[in-house]
Amino acid sequence: MFAVTAAALLVAMCLAMCRALLGPTAYDRVLALNNIGTKTVVLIAVLGFLNGRPDFLDLALAYALINFIGTIAVLKYIEYGDLGTSGGSRRRKAMEMEP
Repeated sequence: MFAVTAAALLVAMCLAMCRALLGPTAYDRVLALNNIGTKTVVLIAVLGFLNGRPDFLDLALAYALINFIGTIAVLKYIEYGDLGTSGGSRRRKAMEMEP
């Protein structure tokens, strides 16, 4: 049963990879890559259960954190063009320019 789950996850990851390659916008591509990362976390957990290695869950959690932080960083770079600026400073500049 878990082997079928792993195979289904691999198929879903292939479909998400197609979306990442063919996505019309950058946000579609980032969402597909985040989806692939999430499915990878689940796949690591399933494979750890299949092999009787519960320490794979620690690896899956670490990968989930890296996936989350990476997604936020990429989306911030797409939105602002820089990782050092905050959203608040951009709004303040826009308010200063208004008469």
